[in-house]
Amino acid sequence: MDIKELKVKNDEELRKDLTALQEQGREMRFKLNSGELKNHSELSKVKKTIARILTVLTQRSKQSK
Repeated sequence: MDIKELKVKNDEELRKDLTALQEQGREMRFKLNSGELKNHSELSKVKKTIARILTVLTQRSKQSK
């Protein structure tokens, strides 16, 4: 996801996406360690998207103060 797409979503949607991506990342790490994951770059993309979501949420919380 692009940062512009994330800024359009509300906080509830972002938290829902964050939870889903964290679960997906956990599953991908297990698959990576067991040798089932073929495309290693997908894990990196998931991590970056999680970081983007957390950044948007942090920025919003600081603006509201």
